[in-house]
Amino acid sequence: EVQLVESGGGVVQPGGSLRLSCAASGFAFNSYSMTWVRQAPGKGPEWVSSIIHDGTTFYTDSVKGRFTISRDNAKNTLYLQMNSLKPDDTALYYCARGSWNSEYRGQGTQVTVSS
Repeated sequence: EVQLVESGGGVVQPGGSLRLSCAASGFAFNSYSMTWVRQAPGKGPEWVSSIIHDGTTFYTDSVKGRFTISRDNAKNTLYLQMNSLKPDDTALYYCARGSWNSEYRGQGTQVTVSS
């Protein structure tokens, strides 16, 4: 059974940082691309970042230079380092196996950026 469990969210002031983690199990993690998606209140899902199995990364324009996606294949874990956070980054963040609209995704971790 595919399982994806996110952690690391919280409340942070503008300009602060958080590191999200996504623990994966039930599939060959190192063979799949992985994606972070976020959903703000009242809005649809938004693709944030993806990393393919060889480590190549992709970011939506609004987070380029502030967020860094990475993976540890030995630990079956996906990460999202988020720096210089803005109120617009407030959302439920979840990881997905493959593309942003994958049926395999976690429950999410809430990130709130507020002073």
